[in-house]
Amino acid sequence: MGSAEETLVLLSPGFPANEADTTCLPAHQVFVRALHKNFPALRIIVIAFQYPYVSATYTWNGVSIISLNGAMKGKIHRLLLWRRAWQTLKKINRQHNIKGLLSFWVNECALIGRYFGKKHHLKHYAWITGQDAKKGNQYVKLLHPKANEIFAMSDFLATRFFKNYHIKPFKVIPNGIDTQLFSNKATERSIDILAAGSLIPLKQYDIFIEVLGLVQKQIAGIVAMLCGKGPEEQKLKTLIAADNLTKNLQLAGEKQHLEVLALMQQCKIFLHTSNWEGFSTVCLEALYAGAHVISFFSPMEKEIPHWHIVKTKEEMAATALELLLNPSTQFTPVLPYAMDDIAKQVMELYE
Repeated sequence: MGSAEETLVLLSPGFPANEADTTCLPAHQVFVRALHKNFPALRIIVIAFQYPYVSATYTWNGVSIISLNGAMKGKIHRLLLWRRAWQTLKKINRQHNIKGLLSFWVNECALIGRYFGKKHHLKHYAWITGQDAKKGNQYVKLLHPKANEIFAMSDFLATRFFKNYHIKPFKVIPNGIDTQLFSNKATERSIDILAAGSLIPLKQYDIFIEVLGLVQKQIAGIVAMLCGKGPEEQKLKTLIAADNLTKNLQLAGEKQHLEVLALMQQCKIFLHTSNWEGFSTVCLEALYAGAHVISFFSPMEKEIPHWHIVKTKEEMAATALELLLNPSTQFTPVLPYAMDDIAKQVMELYE
């Protein structure tokens, strides 16, 4: 064993290629920064399996990142990737005093992390954070995880994972945000409805456009914006034109993280039309920005102020109209969970 400094190893499918890469897994970025800030004596090493698409070791905001450059290749390449990940962990274990291992998602990262931890008597946890709770996750069978080895990011994910795999995560540790990223300047709420995310089928932005169309029938001058890029961009442009919403809805393209937060502080309603909900960072950020959130899923059993849960696009439109037309609607910040507190909860697992 080399350094006596305690080391936490994080295993993730991807991680930012540099400090300017703010659109890559923003929640994970905030979490790692919170760990680094609240536990300055702890060495943090992140092993990124697939992205960045380069084999490299570099420093990101004072944290060591090892990129394995899996690049989403086929089965043979994946087995070689797993071998590289195992060898990388062996090297880290020789050189550092590993306090524990944490895998984001129940996936290949958790597969390698769990069995390496078992072989070397190291604590390993997998954090269920999204679609890994759905049916058909092949890694659950490969892992055979025990309940006390996995925790979930929301009550919804814990419930779904138990329903699909008959394993109840022993704990829920929710997502959180960094409040210091938000501006303290007062801004005018000139955007009525905002959405932000990758333009992919999962996000259901066709429903966003339909909802906006229903609202526009009663508020002709409604101002809306959709931030993001992805394969559905042209489809969405066609829908916007077909619904005569070109004067109401701006496709703003991909924005840097701080730009999105600034837009949230200028909006009244944040629409989250995704067909699956882990614990959306953008929803938590929108709440702290003072906007009201409307979505199809409730991440937690406990009600969150200013977060409105609906079942249909018609209900979504009706709720948006009620909020926009009511002069007494308050646009005040709501902070369900701060990431500093979340980082501390995670570290308690290794004590």
